[in-house]
Amino acid sequence: MPLRTIPPLNADLEAARQVLKTEADALTLAAEGLDGRFTQAVDLLYAAKGRVIVSGIGKSGHVARKIAATLASTGTPAQYVHPGEASHGDLGMVTEADAVLVLSNSGESRELSDLLVHAKRNGIRLIAMTAREDSTLATHADCVLVLPNAPEACPMGLAPTTSTTLMLALGDGLAVALMGRRGFSKDDFRVLHPGGSLGQALLRVGDIMHSGAGLPLAGANALMSDVLITMSSKGFGTAGVTDHDGKLVGIITDGDLRRHMSPGLTAQTAAAVMTRSPATISPAALVAEAVHIMNAGPKRITCLFVTEAQRPIGIIHIHDCLRAGTK
Repeated sequence: MPLRTIPPLNADLEAARQVLKTEADALTLAAEGLDGRFTQAVDLLYAAKGRVIVSGIGKSGHVARKIAATLASTGTPAQYVHPGEASHGDLGMVTEADAVLVLSNSGESRELSDLLVHAKRNGIRLIAMTAREDSTLATHADCVLVLPNAPEACPMGLAPTTSTTLMLALGDGLAVALMGRRGFSKDDFRVLHPGGSLGQALLRVGDIMHSGAGLPLAGANALMSDVLITMSSKGFGTAGVTDHDGKLVGIITDGDLRRHMSPGLTAQTAAAVMTRSPATISPAALVAEAVHIMNAGPKRITCLFVTEAQRPIGIIHIHDCLRAGTK
């Protein structure tokens, strides 16, 4: 068996660059060719009372799975349905409340026929994503997103490369447009992405703060003998001091105790010992902002009181932030 000649490294790089250029040119064509049909597709998907059912076979099926996942994670309920499985019972997943998005470069994949018939029979809106506007799929669709006439990046022009990149990008375009229609916010994104670095980066102070009976609070006129008990029992090593209106006016820390250490400490009032105008934070602030406040300045602090209208509603410790994965 003859040995194959290994091409030089620069040939590999040139092949990769050609692929990227070919696909980039195709994406530019797609962007320039967008028209009212794209808006119509967004209208149909937005109007669906159920889910967006995304389907395709082969490489188009792999892209369809990713589009369904992107839609679902950005506020549009979506599900991938394999066309082969659809023909064997999974058509029951596709209801009249749904909209169907079908991907097929040729628009002639036989495996899609049962799904198309089911959609037409039940009046389910069908959006096609295909390169052939005269295909069977396009003919039966309520809206057609036509891929531009661009060559595959494969040197033989056979392997799905450019076409699948175009489908993936158009799917992203639909998802982002729907995000705008729905007013999908960072808070919504955090709810759907509670795990991993994305969820951690968008975590709010109110999600991890201690509140209620766990708050170490004392009135301004409370004796330090009582304040010391509060500081010890609540476990934060600090106490917030409130005025007669319940507003936070100061904080007592271990440092304050050291500065006022004397035989008469326990007979003093909280107001006489406290540090006035302590740093606070809103429950809506990101946990990352709380960490920044605690680490800022020459003297790092370990606790922050959480306030609304100057009234303490919670407390957050640096260890809470670390446990949440925020640094």
